Amino acid sequence: MKSAIRRASALAGAVTCALLGMTAPAHSQQYPSKVVRVIVPFAPGGGSDITARQFSQKLSEALGQQFIVDNRGGAGGLIGMELAAKAPPDGYTIMMMSGSFSATSALNKPSFDPINSIVAVHEFGYTPFVLTAHPSLPARTTKELIALARETKGGLSYASTGIGSITHLSTELFLNMAKIRMVHVPYKSTGAAMGDLLSGQVPVIVGSLLPVVPHVGSGKLRALAVTTAKRWYSLPNVPTLGETLPGYQVELWFGAMAPRGTPQPIIDRINGALNKALEQPDMKKNLEQQGMVPSGGTPAQFNDRIRKEYERWLKVVAAANIKAE
Repeated sequence: MKSAIRRASALAGAVTCALLGMTAPAHSQQYPSKVVRVIVPFAPGGGSDITARQFSQKLSEALGQQFIVDNRGGAGGLIGMELAAKAPPDGYTIMMMSGSFSATSALNKPSFDPINSIVAVHEFGYTPFVLTAHPSLPARTTKELIALARETKGGLSYASTGIGSITHLSTELFLNMAKIRMVHVPYKSTGAAMGDLLSGQVPVIVGSLLPVVPHVGSGKLRALAVTTAKRWYSLPNVPTLGETLPGYQVELWFGAMAPRGTPQPIIDRINGALNKALEQPDMKKNLEQQGMVPSGGTPAQFNDRIRKEYERWLKVVAAANIKAE
């Protein structure tokens, strides 16, 4: 009798294991069975929104269901981030986000924990910021700008896209490493700052690539350095900030994220579809037009980047004594 019971128990265990082994792939294969909401924590028309719509279309084509963009801008992205964090972790809410995620999380203390309540899914690509100066400044290199900042009484001023924004923290990281101070003038976007930059009223910015490059090409602004580890393909003669300040590197990434608890098979399925999308010529062309290079990779690699950036921005916020608005 005991032998029969043991055999029956072993058989039940084997059946359970087999069923569990079948569940994950089946769960993944059945997903999605309805429309997926894609939260973009910014207003329509910006870089995150444009990228989100391109990749949402690719996901719709690859997975056979509509991925619909839902713009929820406000509070520097916190409103959309909170919606994503508190959404059911069933794969039917994902978020398309930029590198400002880590910066916003480091400065603000929201009612939710962004870093531990939202998980990485896929990194689409990344682009540099450009350390840019008005031609009226007698500084043609990063070293000359650093020397000028030290000599200028009252300090040079620099623009950013807002207190605690990634351009603000990127500039403060530069100032900290260079051991200089400058006067911060926050704006709502790089575009909003452009008028004062072009007039020389605020002569320096660590700005987004696309708004800056046309004015660099026309000679109205001067590119001193890019923030990526290597020189950028569209600005081959512009050095990196790391060539002057070894170890400096900031990249503005774009990627997909999901509420913590989203089943791993679903995360892997979305990641796989997006990696395949990056291989398509039209997506490569679209990213290039936006000044990006494709990233791809695994959710774990993307998650590692986010956490490292978050830890770095925490240190920058503390060192510069930056307070949330």
